[in-house]
Amino acid sequence: MKIFYTAFASEQLYRLIRELMPAGMSLVTLEHDSDTERHRKIADCEIAIQANATFPATLVAAAPKLRLVLHQGVGYQDTVDLAALKARNVRLALTLDGTSNSVAEHTVLLMLAVCRHLVFADCELRQGRFLRHGLRPVSPELTDRIVGYVGMGRIAQGVAQRLKPFGTRGIYCNRSGRLPVAREQELGIVYAPFEQILREADILTLHVPLDERTEGMIGASAFHKMKPGSILINVARGGLVDEVALYEALRSGHLLGAGLDAFAVEPVPPDHPLCTLTNVVLTPHYAGGTSDAFRQKMRAIFDNALRYRRGEKLLNEVQL
Repeated sequence: MKIFYTAFASEQLYRLIRELMPAGMSLVTLEHDSDTERHRKIADCEIAIQANATFPATLVAAAPKLRLVLHQGVGYQDTVDLAALKARNVRLALTLDGTSNSVAEHTVLLMLAVCRHLVFADCELRQGRFLRHGLRPVSPELTDRIVGYVGMGRIAQGVAQRLKPFGTRGIYCNRSGRLPVAREQELGIVYAPFEQILREADILTLHVPLDERTEGMIGASAFHKMKPGSILINVARGGLVDEVALYEALRSGHLLGAGLDAFAVEPVPPDHPLCTLTNVVLTPHYAGGTSDAFRQKMRAIFDNALRYRRGEKLLNEVQL
């Protein structure tokens, strides 16, 4: 059974995938980051692991033997051409394993890095400027801060769980409704309307998918309502945020800072306006990119591939 890995990666990563692959399966990988090569190599594969930025209709059309797409993560709404899969009766399954811990940890990392101006301080030190006292007036602690969560799924709950020992207070909104009261108490969070979260949060963190309801939801109007000196964290999707409005809110000093792992256009061009600011921490959409998470993901993916081969029910299948 040939399985195509859609992302161009290092040989070290490919070796790791092959080490975890069950017997009777063959991994097809890329030698270059080339759509031409993708179209050629997927043509003979029955399963594809969706690990690239998108899975467009052109890739589906190039794969006459394709029967199943195993998404390496969960954010399929803006990455996979569902109509093309449905037209060909190609199934799609998500991989919940291996995301929650790493992304939750990375969210907390960004919060701390922004609060303490970590990247800026590091760069200044390497250039001979030892800002031992220079950043004190603009470096808040997490303790006693109000963290506003937009979305309260697995990852956001993991963030809240990790932040509770810091002494933060959490308010959240969630389009699928409130959590049970016992779970709210366990996480130290309370339910609130979105507008209230914008007004009260010292740190606003985004944990929702990108779709027609959420695209651009954090724009000029939202930034105007946020507290002066507040912080934005986005480890979800870049399209949730109006980056032009974000740049202005950061440049003007209305926001203390931002931590971003997702962007409207990826890879981010080096001349992007956000790259010119010292009060923003930027990471290359790798919040879920730990070796531990990857192993967990691959094991879950190959478990689903075995289920498919045995004719069993798939886990986390999307109904197209």
